Amino acid sequence: MIRDTIKSAQITAMKAGDKERLAAVRLILAKLKDRDIELRVATSVPDDDVVVVEVLQKMVKQRRESIDMFKNGGRDELAAKEQSELDVIESFLPQQLSEEETKAAIEGIKAEVGAASVKDMGKVMAVLKERHGQVIDMSKASALVKAALN
Repeated sequence: MIRDTIKSAQITAMKAGDKERLAAVRLILAKLKDRDIELRVATSVPDDDVVVVEVLQKMVKQRRESIDMFKNGGRDELAAKEQSELDVIESFLPQQLSEEETKAAIEGIKAEVGAASVKDMGKVMAVLKERHGQVIDMSKASALVKAALN
């Protein structure tokens, strides 16, 4: 389970004295704890790895946006800090599909649902997320789906 890997990474970082990695791992564990608290009142609780991957993907998206904003604002030191956190977070995500593999999956789904124009983008994205949500960065996939439907 991914959660166990993250917890063992926390212990390893503590023993190694790696303060930056430890801070990032603790941040991940805090977000997971928040998500667990939210799920206490949920009617159906998804598999633990699904929850962990969702949280990690959301954190990755936030870090990428922050890096862009910091670079645009001339704050390279803050962008570097966000990048180091991003590297730690991405290390716990399952291996992501390459751009070519993502395009192939999109083409297969496009043919399957009979998508012909951008109007069908929602259908393609729904199936793509259902089947490959844990191994595809959906923000990048969105642009690829749009390009495939034009």
